[in-house]
Amino acid sequence: MAASSDPNPEGSDEQQKRSEIYTYEAPWHIYAMNWSVRRDKKYRLAIASLLEHYNNRLEIVQLDDSNGEIRSDPSLSFDHPYPPTKTIFIPDKECQKPDLLATSSDFLRIWRISDDHSRVDLKSLLNGNKNSEFCGPLTSFDWNEAEPKRIGTSSIDTTCTIWDIEKETVDTQLIAHDKEVYDIAWGGVGVFASVSADGSVRVFDLRDKEHSTIIYESSEPDTPLVRLGWNKQDPRYMATIIMDSAKVVVLDIRFPTLPVVELQRHQASVNAIAWAPHSSCHICTAGDDSQALIWDLSSMSQPVEGGLDPILAYTAGAEIEQLQWSSSQPDWVAIAFSTKLQILRIYRNNKIVAVVVSELTKNPKTVLVFLLFRLSSTCLDS
Repeated sequence: MAASSDPNPEGSDEQQKRSEIYTYEAPWHIYAMNWSVRRDKKYRLAIASLLEHYNNRLEIVQLDDSNGEIRSDPSLSFDHPYPPTKTIFIPDKECQKPDLLATSSDFLRIWRISDDHSRVDLKSLLNGNKNSEFCGPLTSFDWNEAEPKRIGTSSIDTTCTIWDIEKETVDTQLIAHDKEVYDIAWGGVGVFASVSADGSVRVFDLRDKEHSTIIYESSEPDTPLVRLGWNKQDPRYMATIIMDSAKVVVLDIRFPTLPVVELQRHQASVNAIAWAPHSSCHICTAGDDSQALIWDLSSMSQPVEGGLDPILAYTAGAEIEQLQWSSSQPDWVAIAFSTKLQILRIYRNNKIVAVVVSELTKNPKTVLVFLLFRLSSTCLDS
C-alpha cells in the first residue's frame, strides 16, 4: 500500500508544510520498525507486523521525496515467524558491507538484501541455546555501531548473548539479571547495558565478564524496566522506561542509583525512547497518550520548578508503540501507531520544527500547526 503527505494547494509555504510529515498505512498492525543507515538508501525503513499467530510479515518501504509517496516493494516483503520484537539495518553508513537486516523473535535472524534489490534471503538463523533446538524468546537486541560484527540480544531466560555474526558463533553469554531481560543497548565496543523485570539497569564490560555495575534500581521493588536508550553522543547518559509508567528516567552513569532528571509530561504509559543521533542534549519519547515529545536536556542539572517541559509535541491518531530517530538523516523521526508509519521532519535549517498534529478519526485530513524553536547551542554539562 502506498501513502503520501496530505494534499495542499501549490505555493512555497504549503510546499514546505507538506514536506514535514509523510504517512504509510500497512495492511496490518505495525510494531517493529527502523530506519536504514546506508547513505545510498535515504528514507528507507523496515516495518513488521504484530499478528497473534505464527505467520507474520516484514516490509521494506521507501519514501519517494519527489512526490511524497511511501511505497512498499513486493519483492522486498517477506514472511517472518512470529512478530519481530525489533528490527535493525546494519550500521554501515558508507555502504562498505553487504546490505543486511536483523530481526529478533524466537531466534536472531540475519537477512541479506540482494545487490540488485530484487529479493531478501535469510543469511543466518542464530540460536543461543546450545542444549536445545529452541531458545527463550528474544525481547530485543542491539547492533554494535563501533564493531558491526557484534550483536547483543536480550531474552526472557535472564540472559544476554553477544554474537559474532560473521562467524555465526556466540562470543559471550551472560546471566545478566534475576528475571527476564527486556532490552539491551551498546555503549561502546565492549560495553553494554540491559534492563529487566527485576527493576535494574546493569552495565557490563566484556573485559570483566564476572561482574556488572548496577546503575539504577526501581524505587518500588520488582517494578520492571522495559526499555533502555544509551546516549551515543555522550555515553555518560542513558534513559529507561518503567513498565506502565508515564515517566522517563534519565541517568548519569557517574552517579549510580539517583536519576539526574525524570521526564513527566506524558499522560499515559511511555513505550519508546530515542536519543538524538547528532545532539547530546535532545531525546524523543512516545507513548499511549498518542504523543511524541522532544526534550532539551541541556539545563537538566538545574532544578526547574514544576519539572522540565518538552520543546516539541506531536499528537498522532492512536497510541504510539514505536519510535526511531534516523542516524543517517537526523532531521527525521519515525513513529508507528496502529497500522500507520509516519516520518516527521523535526529540523530545518538548524531549527527545530515543532509540529502539533491532531488527527481526526472520521476525517483523513491532518491539521498541522508549525512552531519554530531555535536549536539550543548548549548541551549537557561537561
